Amino acid sequence: MLIGIIRTIILFVAVVISLRIMGKRQIGQLQPYELVIIIMLSAIAAVPMGNSGIPLVSGLFPILILLVAQVTLSFISLKSERARGIICGTPSVLIENGKIIDKELARLRYNINDLLEQLRSKDMPNVADVEFAILETSGQLSVIPKSQRRPVVPADLNLPTTYEGLPVTLIIDGYVFHKNLHRINLDLSWLASELKKFGVKSTKDVLFASLDTEGKLFFQVKSKAI
Repeated sequence: MLIGIIRTIILFVAVVISLRIMGKRQIGQLQPYELVIIIMLSAIAAVPMGNSGIPLVSGLFPILILLVAQVTLSFISLKSERARGIICGTPSVLIENGKIIDKELARLRYNINDLLEQLRSKDMPNVADVEFAILETSGQLSVIPKSQRRPVVPADLNLPTTYEGLPVTLIIDGYVFHKNLHRINLDLSWLASELKKFGVKSTKDVLFASLDTEGKLFFQVKSKAI
């Protein structure tokens, strides 16, 4: 039993490390060959887990081979546009200037109902409002509305805007990020004094806290600390 647990943990760690090396992507963002590699990784790892008679190396070695294959293909795709087109495919235009390209739909075996469903999920129920709809190599549909149907932004009205940036996380579940405080030239004593102004006695009572670029502190205390 103990050997089986150890083998399972080793194989689990090997698969997780492999996926981390492959990069951070959601399932919907994977290229076809990357999805195949992930499926094969899970299948290969499952065999030594269920059969202790199979040497552990027999599971680890194929995982290593698949990892090398994925990294190699990714590197080739990065360096060569032609190779990328062969390995990953190329995006396909399904709608151009409000007109559905039926020949492209037929070539990709992509029916109109699927296309309309994807458009509705992008808040574009009317095909006539679409300038371009492009089926990406990952299988996701990118929709570009016509200029008349795009949301108004401050630049359209010549309105000046201030820089927003990203808020800096200071506390998560009572843990203080000292590096983040140091990066914005603040310290723990400042944070504690600011929290005390709102009746929070300890940073341990804080579920989440952040500071935006305007210097405004946002925080939420834990339920038990309220």
